[in-house]
Amino acid sequence: MTLDSLFDFTHRTVVITGGTGVLGKAIVLALVDRGANVAVLSRNPSRAGDLLSACKNKKGTVLAVAGDVVKRESLEKAKEEILAAFKRVDCLINGAGGNSPKATTNPNQSFFQLSEEGLREVTELNLLGTILPSQIFGKVMADQQEGVILNITSVNGLRPLTRIPAYAAAKAGVSNFTQWLAVHMAREYSPTIRVNAIAPGFFLTEQNRFLLTDEKSGELTARGKSIIEHTPMRRFGQPEDLIGTVLFLLSPASEFVTGAVVYVDGGFTAYAGV
Repeated sequence: MTLDSLFDFTHRTVVITGGTGVLGKAIVLALVDRGANVAVLSRNPSRAGDLLSACKNKKGTVLAVAGDVVKRESLEKAKEEILAAFKRVDCLINGAGGNSPKATTNPNQSFFQLSEEGLREVTELNLLGTILPSQIFGKVMADQQEGVILNITSVNGLRPLTRIPAYAAAKAGVSNFTQWLAVHMAREYSPTIRVNAIAPGFFLTEQNRFLLTDEKSGELTARGKSIIEHTPMRRFGQPEDLIGTVLFLLSPASEFVTGAVVYVDGGFTAYAGV
């Protein structure tokens, strides 16, 4: 098998949650470039309009599908729509996630004041929003006896940052769940069903841009400076920095890799600060 064929996704169907975000879009474009049929799940499929336009005249195809990662019935309907269009599901990328101000401490909101609503929202989106799609689309893979699940966790799952307790705890849960599911699927259903995760470090996204850079000047905030100081490669990640690892973990090149959490963080988790 040649390198070109290893990373050829022609006729393979990839389902991705969180595909309309900054990082998700880069992953979708890379997969469509390589011939994949990509189903982008979103609570609001109209948000995928610019993504659909960007994927025109590429090797693969993109289908925007309504789906809420924390509602089983919604995911079941999305599954039926995807199977009707593409007949099978080869890969699932659990990319939906994020934090909320309601679950973030600050000078005006202590840990003891964080609302139950905010904590539930963040925990459910990141953790339950990974488990439920894995149940729905993992069942398709179990029936097929093959498939790949790739979860998107975070360096916060290993090194919890200040201020974001629910997000960090949920991402730690995603990393743990990745290992559990890898063993479960291989032993109970098929050794050719693999489950891995990538743990991005600090990337400038629409959600965190103004936590890391000043909205007016563009200069690094105190938090942004601290992160760069603790990142040996001395920069934030770019969406394209994820692509090589994603393609490797979804492809036959990693067919003996399961239960792994791969850090794509510029060395952040390796650095002890001294």
